[in-house]
Amino acid sequence: MLRMSFLQHLEELRTRIFRALTGVGVAFILSLTFSNQLWIFVQQPATQALRTLGLPPVLHQFTPMEGFNIIWFKMPIICAIFIGSPWILYQVWAFISPGLYRRERRWAAPFILGSAGLFITGGVFAYFVIFRYGLTFLLGLAPREYIEQTVSMTDYFDLFVNVILGVGLVFEMPVLIFFLTLLRIVSPAFLLNHSRYAILAIFIIAAIVTPTPDVFNLMLFATPMCLLFYVGIFASYLLVLHREGRKFPWRKTILIAMAVLLPVAGVLYMAITKYGYRLVPHWPFLIR
Repeated sequence: MLRMSFLQHLEELRTRIFRALTGVGVAFILSLTFSNQLWIFVQQPATQALRTLGLPPVLHQFTPMEGFNIIWFKMPIICAIFIGSPWILYQVWAFISPGLYRRERRWAAPFILGSAGLFITGGVFAYFVIFRYGLTFLLGLAPREYIEQTVSMTDYFDLFVNVILGVGLVFEMPVLIFFLTLLRIVSPAFLLNHSRYAILAIFIIAAIVTPTPDVFNLMLFATPMCLLFYVGIFASYLLVLHREGRKFPWRKTILIAMAVLLPVAGVLYMAITKYGYRLVPHWPFLIR
């Protein structure tokens, strides 16, 4: 392990922060080149929700600087964070790696790719599932006979950022669990024994982050979080097996998974080809 003084740690931290911000700045300039296309992509859930409710599919600008601040400043920053997430996470790993053993530094590539992949996957899941259903639910609560709904682009974008970034960060749970196991702070047995408390905390977080108060959207958000929690436990279990020189029975596990998935795939194939069902990109994903 490398030994560094407190001042050297501060110098290294400053260097890593500067490099991470430089990467985000480059991604920000790149995002500016297609800001109009980005805005069309960002406002699409609002357009779909308003059309579903029979309302004019437009957002409203109330101040002269509102459009400029969102389309040409805030939105490219959010895009730059997602684009530059692998570079940011590399700088995080480069900062903490001097405190790890040489064999533990070999986890650099899985850490960076896994963290960035989960963060982006969380943003995609929030965009296509949670935010769309949540927004439609929220806009449909007000009685249209007595209330004229006007959606500000600032309010809409603030809600969009909160949901997308919130879910993206929550999807980092397996990486956090793996990292805590790597530092020997927790163990798979400890996590399993206290999983009921973790699930309770997950539902509390889901209730806070989910933009709607209904049970359906709460479960829509909490269920993937619970699955990610157990994925993190499985990843930490693989790490423990690796430390102890044991191997996971991948062949047996794959055979069992295939025995379960093949009948499901067969039923799905029969439903599509024989009974006229088709796949759609929204709930319930299979309609006739």
